[in-house]
Amino acid sequence: MFKKILTLVVAIGALNAYADIDIVDGNKMLESVNKQIVNINTEELEQILNEDPNVVLIDVRTPFELNYTGTIKRGQNVNIVRGWLEFQIADHVKSKDTPIIVYCGRNLRSPLAAKTLENMGYTNVKNYSDGFFAWKEALNPVKISDYEPSNILYRLPVEVAENVYSAIGATQPPTYQNANHNNNLSFIVTTDGVLVFNAGGSYLIAQAMHEEIKKVTDQPVRYVVLENSQSHAILGAKYWKEQDAIIIAHVEADKKIVESSVEIYERAARTLQDKIIGSEIIRPDLTFKTKMPLLMGDTVIELLYIGPSHSPDDIQLWMPKEKLLISGDSAFNQRMLPVFPYTVASEWIETWDKIEALEPEIIIPGHGDPTDLATTTKFTKDYLVFMRSEVEKVLDDDGGLYDAYNIDQSAYRDWGTYNELHKQNAERIFKQMEFE
Repeated sequence: MFKKILTLVVAIGALNAYADIDIVDGNKMLESVNKQIVNINTEELEQILNEDPNVVLIDVRTPFELNYTGTIKRGQNVNIVRGWLEFQIADHVKSKDTPIIVYCGRNLRSPLAAKTLENMGYTNVKNYSDGFFAWKEALNPVKISDYEPSNILYRLPVEVAENVYSAIGATQPPTYQNANHNNNLSFIVTTDGVLVFNAGGSYLIAQAMHEEIKKVTDQPVRYVVLENSQSHAILGAKYWKEQDAIIIAHVEADKKIVESSVEIYERAARTLQDKIIGSEIIRPDLTFKTKMPLLMGDTVIELLYIGPSHSPDDIQLWMPKEKLLISGDSAFNQRMLPVFPYTVASEWIETWDKIEALEPEIIIPGHGDPTDLATTTKFTKDYLVFMRSEVEKVLDDDGGLYDAYNIDQSAYRDWGTYNELHKQNAERIFKQMEFE
């Protein structure tokens, strides 16, 4: 009975919301609504997004549409389907006077969404009337949920340097859509076989990666190196073991696998659902503490552990002749790094100094496109230095955790995973430094 009453109240509310609109058909309704709301164009939207970190930008299209066409890649952007707007807006907008901008693909649904929000009492609502496709056609930043809808890989491998390839993962948390391919999966082709860096986030991911390797070379995969013990690095190991590859990891990664394999698997399974089929966590065949040299034909490869970074078991792959570093999760690009409960920011900065000492010319980071040392420094060391400096100011002023939450990180709002991580990072760095 309660559900029936609630449905009736919502229906009556919806009718009242449009009581001042001549509802003849959809087009007439849209025409009437557009006369009552504030519309902005692409230039105005860019200006607002650049100047106001507090504005909430809402894409009211369905996740299916976003998967295939993308969405605006700005830190203020969230997705609330128009049909759920009344129920989910409070999860993203805490104050009735918060600036809100809504948009859709071609300005058909967003005007109605803007009017709905106004009728709910939100006082600062605008509609981006050019729509997403105009934004995309103007070559503005776009975030794609899946670049390869017909393949479980988020992206297919591309050649980064001669005989070095990488399938770049999504710069977002693991989701069912990206199938736990939210890190970079790389491989090196030599005259004495193939080395794969990261087993992949599932058996199916590893299998798909192998199919792409076969398109490049007939050489067998001899080694698979695990950057750490996270699920997106290790869950594909069973597949590679079936191909007779030797699995290599740091001793601390092996220890974590032994201690937490059930937890790691179950957490991934909740996200992957049916896509976890065939996956199994297995221990590495070989482990090392500080350095493991590998000579594959005439290709010199060094596996290095030079210090803790975002995990205590993060390792790097160094190719000294090529000056190329596959950094694992010690280096980030295009997205915000995560500070875990076991991450020590000061130690990560010290480890970064050792990475700089290698003087790499090309870096394939753990997350984000391959790039150079300066760029990964900005997304990794510089961010950590900034956060420690800001937390130190809070502590010097006898501030508490609430003040740490309110550190102004808006300069980083366009980085991937900003919304998910920036307050968590502030909290964890504050708790580390509180007792230094």
